[in-house]
Amino acid sequence: MRKIRVGLIGFGISGQVFHAPVMRSIVALELVKVTARKAEQQALLKERFPQAETALSADEIFADETIELVVIATSNDMHYPMAKRALEAGKHVVVEKPFTNTVEQADELIALAREKNLVLAPYHNLRFTSDYRTVEKIIKGGRLGRIVNLESRFDRFRNYLRPNAWREENLPGSGIFYDLGPHLIDQALQLFGKPNAVFADLAIQRDHAKTIDNFDCILYYDNLRVSLKGSMLAKEPTPRYRLFGMNGNFVKNGVDPQEALLRDGKFPDEDPNWGEEEPSIYGKLNIVEEGKDVEEIIVSEKGSYPDFYQNVADTILGQATLIASPEQARDVIRIIELGYQSQSERRVISTEDQLIAY
Repeated sequence: MRKIRVGLIGFGISGQVFHAPVMRSIVALELVKVTARKAEQQALLKERFPQAETALSADEIFADETIELVVIATSNDMHYPMAKRALEAGKHVVVEKPFTNTVEQADELIALAREKNLVLAPYHNLRFTSDYRTVEKIIKGGRLGRIVNLESRFDRFRNYLRPNAWREENLPGSGIFYDLGPHLIDQALQLFGKPNAVFADLAIQRDHAKTIDNFDCILYYDNLRVSLKGSMLAKEPTPRYRLFGMNGNFVKNGVDPQEALLRDGKFPDEDPNWGEEEPSIYGKLNIVEEGKDVEEIIVSEKGSYPDFYQNVADTILGQATLIASPEQARDVIRIIELGYQSQSERRVISTEDQLIAY
């Protein structure tokens, strides 16, 4: 099989945790060059990915004619310019979320990729988690009846500001509505399609914080409300998902195990049980079925971040189409923009003529 040579731009947490070890699982991908400027990054790269050459600048990757695929895992403000340069250099591109910071930037990248017949893939990896896949299965299974409400949360607890962290600065694309919001919005659009309208309440809550650290975004559908929330001050664990239907509820606690395993230095290709949840965090279905009360623990689906990169490799090789398309990611950014407009104007904003993929 032909190997697709990969260059990775950015070897901070995103590159170290969510990209390099995940793409290692894909036979068709070969990580050959990584930007790593700091001594500790270079040492880690040599230890964990000895086949990859260290690059001191993105220019070295763009100029390497043997590299077909470039992965952008930089700070959010650099996603658009780096992706644009990679496409202009004739490379296929994977871009961390958020795809871009504006719809105008997204539309430009999509047009450029089409012009050059290149693959442009947003890294919406939370479509490939155990918890989301389980919620998707519950909805499609129909046992809840007509869904009337979904509550989806992405909470953390950090009541202090990390020093010298770009995510804590008031920069384009910073704050958790841009950092965590894209995951929740993308999942909602996948589950239910285009909403009719958007409302968002965005706040800065922590002492001395400079950017959004709490959000509450509501997507309005004809007979459905989707509530998407994120907080940096959630010390007590909250349910990851709560589904409400005409027949009852489904509650999913806990989170997909993959991130924790990757942060611990594990590789997906070395664990045959990769992506399997502990039974202690399986979700609970509580419904009325055939006139009887039914409570049932639902075994979670298996998560697999590598499925994303397998799909990208297959698409580059002409054997598949993208599961997560740039047009879909563009619509996620439009929802975020409408959320900021809603916050500014303190009103519900219509999505009419705003989305292109749904």
